[in-house]
Amino acid sequence: MKNLAFISATVFAMLLSGCAKKEQAEKTSYTPEVKIYSIIHEEETLALTELFTKRTGIPAAFLRASTGELVNRVIAERDNPQADILLGGASSYHIQADAEGALEKYSSPLAKDLPSYAISPDGTWTGFCVLTLGIGINESRYKEKFSDIPEPKTWEDLLNPAYKGEIVMTNPVASSTAYLFVQNQLQRLGEEKGWDYLLNLAPLVGQFPDSGSAPAKLIGTGEYALGISYIHALVKYRSEGFDVKTVAPPQSVGDVDCISIMKGSKNLEAAKAFVDFTLSSEAQELMASINFATPVNPEAKRPDGCVGIESLDLIDYDVALAAEQKDVVLEKWAQEVK
Repeated sequence: MKNLAFISATVFAMLLSGCAKKEQAEKTSYTPEVKIYSIIHEEETLALTELFTKRTGIPAAFLRASTGELVNRVIAERDNPQADILLGGASSYHIQADAEGALEKYSSPLAKDLPSYAISPDGTWTGFCVLTLGIGINESRYKEKFSDIPEPKTWEDLLNPAYKGEIVMTNPVASSTAYLFVQNQLQRLGEEKGWDYLLNLAPLVGQFPDSGSAPAKLIGTGEYALGISYIHALVKYRSEGFDVKTVAPPQSVGDVDCISIMKGSKNLEAAKAFVDFTLSSEAQELMASINFATPVNPEAKRPDGCVGIESLDLIDYDVALAAEQKDVVLEKWAQEVK
C-alpha cells in the first residue's frame, strides 16, 4: 500500500510538473505583436519597428498607406480594430478619428516634458516630430524656365501666372500634407480670401498626386520647377544630392506628426510600449537622421540641415478648427478645384 501511495504521488507530481511546464511554454512562446497603420515613409517605419523590437523583444508589423486611406480605415474598424497603432499624420486627422470614437486614451510618461502643442488635451494622441510647410525649387529647371523672375519667397509669389503647369502639390483629399497647406491659407487670410487664394493657385498646379512625399521627389528629379511640401522632405532630397532649394515662407503652419492607439486594441500593453518608444530621444533621433524632421523630444539631437522651429515664422494654427472643418473644406475642394 505504501508503494502504491508513493507511485500515485509520484505520478500526480509528474502530471503537475508537466502541466506547469506546458503552461510556462505557452507563456514564453506567446509574444504580443503590435500592429501598426503607418502614414510615415516605409524606410522610417521599418527602421523604427526594427529598433523597437530589438529594444523590447516585441515583434511589430505594419501597413503603409496614405493619410486619408488609413484614417478612414481606423474609423471604419473602430468596433473591431485590425491594428493597434496609427503612426503619423497631422493632429487634425487624429482629432477626427477621436471624434468618431476610434482612439484610446493614453498619456505616456515620456510626454510630460513635451511642448503643449504636441499633446492632446484628452490624451488620445501625442506628437513626435514637428511638421512645417515650405516651397521647394528645382534650381536648374527654374533658371531654365524663369530666368527673368526672382525665386518665390512668399505664398503670394506662387500666384504668378507664368508658373502655370510648373507647380506640384498633393491632393488635399488624400494627403494630410496638402490639407495642412489648405488650412494654412484659410487661417492666415480668413475664409473668403483664403479660398480666393486657393482657387487662383489651383489652375497653375500641373499635378495633384495623392502621396504627401511625391512633390519633393518630383521637384528633386526636375519634373517640376516648384512644389509645396514639408520642409524636412525637401531638406532630405537636397542631402541626397538632388537639385532642391528650400524656401520657408512667412506665415506658415506648424503642426506635429502624431501617434495614437486604436480603441479596443487587442494588444494594448504592446501598443503603449510602442508609443513610449516612439517618444524616446533614441527613436526620434533615429527618425530625424532619416527624414530630417524636427524632433519634439527636447533631449533628441537634430542632424545637420534639420530646420529648427525657432527659425520659422508660424501662424497661430487652430488645430481643432482644422479638424472640425475638414469634411466641409474637402467637399468644397473636390467640387470647385478637382
